[in-house]
Amino acid sequence: MKAKKKEILHNLFIELVKLQKEIISSNLKLLVILEGRDAAGKDGTIKRIISHLSPRETRVVALGKPSDKQEREWYFQRYSVQLPISGEFALFNRSWYNRAGVEKVMGFCNEQEYESFFKEVGLFEKMLMHAGFIILKYYLDISKKEQGKRLKDRETDPLKQWKISPVDKEAQKYWKDYSDARNEMLMRTNFKYSPWFVVNADKKNSAHISLITHLLRQLEYNDKDNTLLSENSGFVYPATPGNIKEKLV
Repeated sequence: MKAKKKEILHNLFIELVKLQKEIISSNLKLLVILEGRDAAGKDGTIKRIISHLSPRETRVVALGKPSDKQEREWYFQRYSVQLPISGEFALFNRSWYNRAGVEKVMGFCNEQEYESFFKEVGLFEKMLMHAGFIILKYYLDISKKEQGKRLKDRETDPLKQWKISPVDKEAQKYWKDYSDARNEMLMRTNFKYSPWFVVNADKKNSAHISLITHLLRQLEYNDKDNTLLSENSGFVYPATPGNIKEKLV
């Protein structure tokens, strides 16, 4: 089974290289947003996606806490300067949706700022679409049990120590609050022009295969292996009201 998954991933990496050639030759601006709870696997997923891509035309954006100056800027300002240019593939490891998630739950924004975000984000993303950006939004969803296991691994694995943050310690304590914030975010920002897709991320390798397959299926490029991409996306589903109610934990 592991050998089979390794082979599938290898073939998907080839497809990603083909996609990047199309992005460069056609001057596309591809933006992939990855959101999810702490330890949902955003870092590992991004490492898989970019592992064989050109670093010159691929960029990972993972912004830290805003500075005092940035706190006084328009909320989307520090994100807008990180958007991909023509011919570039940018992956956001968390994004402006921080406001609808961790900032909401941990009290880093007030209610007026929270509601203003929802009024503005649709306009912002529609503007990006009209400007030629291709936006794909993925939410990596894991169970409480799996998150607890991964957070504990961070404490014992010396190679994962850099991932530990004060917010990690609150992740399980505020599990329901994060669930409620996630559900509201998905319901209120699942736009036709930039919809959300949810990834069942408890099994890392399966999640990587499904997300990459789904991503590739959304775009057209030369010599596309449609046979390969007709399978292996079973862990990804659209964030429809029914799915949010029935599948998310």
